[in-house]
Amino acid sequence: MKYDFMRNSRWWRRSSCASAMKNLCSSHTLKPLVPVLVLVVVVIYGLAQNLRNFVANIFIPQYHYPYAVALCFAQQYSRSLGERLLVPAICNSIHAVLGMWGKAINPYAGLTPVILPLLPLLTAGLSFVLKLASLPSIHISLLLSILSGSSIAISAFKGLSGVVPLEYMYAPLALILHSLSLNWLAKVSDTERQHSPDDQASIFDIYYTQLVNQSWVLGLLWLLHPDSPWQVLKEGSWHSLLFHGYLLAILLLGMVLNFTVSILALCVSPLSAALLYSARQLLQPFILLL
Repeated sequence: MKYDFMRNSRWWRRSSCASAMKNLCSSHTLKPLVPVLVLVVVVIYGLAQNLRNFVANIFIPQYHYPYAVALCFAQQYSRSLGERLLVPAICNSIHAVLGMWGKAINPYAGLTPVILPLLPLLTAGLSFVLKLASLPSIHISLLLSILSGSSIAISAFKGLSGVVPLEYMYAPLALILHSLSLNWLAKVSDTERQHSPDDQASIFDIYYTQLVNQSWVLGLLWLLHPDSPWQVLKEGSWHSLLFHGYLLAILLLGMVLNFTVSILALCVSPLSAALLYSARQLLQPFILLL
């Protein structure tokens, strides 16, 4: 009886999410609202991203706490599903560490924001390589190429300031790892949809398993920190309430942003998740020209 309840609950979660998306896209009444809803999601995500960057830019320089791994920790575990999600967990963990390292080195500039508009284009290319079910059209790929190239050209024309030499290696690596993580998540989701309804894992099961895997990987990276994990704990200003407030804000905002991107990759497509993640950096150069 317990197994039947868990099986029915899992089927309900997947079917309700899928039917909600299908009804939203097919309903003639709601179809005109889809662009508005997309715009609202992008704006809210951008505001949350700006808030997290603002808090991080205050927290890291003020408390001299640039330990990237420590700042990235932000049902029943399925072993078989966990094995298939090991690659995106490793990729996403290393990407998170490299991204936080970039903020610690240079909070207001650097190479990563400049090349981030390439993420949707790279994600679209990997979607074809991995033969995902939701492939972007040639017209969309061409439009992304023009948009990404123009955005990078405008940013590069204004000049790069404060780029650390290591960023020329770490920034492209972080971009590739993030794109691979999004596409692999979608690949696992596509594989699960091919199973019978009784054996399918819901998107929340996939996200939960991915989160558990990523926690283990981040824990391992923390233990491998050159300054030792005890030094990371020792350097924290744990007696300060502001320290706890900033740290909690970074973790909670990061968790919400990561959840939004991951669920979008699982429910819609990795390209839509990449567009949401890089929307601010992709459009900001054009907005500044106005």
